[in-house]
Amino acid sequence: MLLYIDASAVSIIIPAIAGVAVAIGSTVFLLFRRAKSKVSKKLGIDENAGKEVEEDIVIKDEEQTAAEESAVKEDENKE
Repeated sequence: MLLYIDASAVSIIIPAIAGVAVAIGSTVFLLFRRAKSKVSKKLGIDENAGKEVEEDIVIKDEEQTAAEESAVKEDENKE
């Protein structure tokens, strides 16, 4: 018995296999992260303990700064 696979069938099968592989991979990844998180909590391990956190840098325009200052002055005058 011979099996003939048409070219159009192959063009549908390959993306389907790739989609299944991506779905399985992301499911395994999510399950691994959940398991790692639970084990870390049980053992009291903080994964962010050694990380340094920098402050956010905010650059404002002169017009925006002037508008904020005038809004603050108006609020102070109302009180």
